[in-house]
Amino acid sequence: MSTNPADLAEPRATRTALTPDVVLDAALTLFAQRGYHGTALSQIAEVLRVRTPSLYNHMGSKHDLLLTIVDRATAGVLADFHRVVDPADPPVEQLRKATHVYVHRHVTHRREALVVNRDTGSLAEPAVGEMQARRREHEHALRAVIAAGVAAGELRVESPALASFAIREMCVSVARWFSPHGALTAEQVADQYVEFALRVAGHLER
Repeated sequence: MSTNPADLAEPRATRTALTPDVVLDAALTLFAQRGYHGTALSQIAEVLRVRTPSLYNHMGSKHDLLLTIVDRATAGVLADFHRVVDPADPPVEQLRKATHVYVHRHVTHRREALVVNRDTGSLAEPAVGEMQARRREHEHALRAVIAAGVAAGELRVESPALASFAIREMCVSVARWFSPHGALTAEQVADQYVEFALRVAGHLER
């Protein structure tokens, strides 16, 4: 299940109707492969077979492209969490759902995940602070689930904060190696990572 470089290959030069979404998608692929600072607007224009000045009819700046990518991705992570995690559920069930949806997003939105986790710091203030605050909000929400599990006697771990960091880092790494052409599907990977997360959090089998 090693990463197939073709999974994140540069988009082939093609002439298509230029729209903000088309420009953003091309930028996303190049940012994921080369990094934000390693991608020039001229390269995005080359992929789209237009002159660089033409891009400005459909975008603000390269920074704006990065901000849109990070904004949508971090908002999506929080929306996923609140959509699947029911505070009325037992903490272990909350942890199962939170982990599954987090892994699944990193498998199905690999380009976004790679850009967010590598290039968020390249944003200017106040945007970088706002985006990092969203990431902290997700971490704190997951930490609270683990802490509730410890209090309920369902989980056994000394530091819910450390467990939360470990689980999130484990899930984030999926974006770096998963291949849709590999032996496991996105759903299978998410299912297995749920079991890993429960072990990290000290789930006590009954």
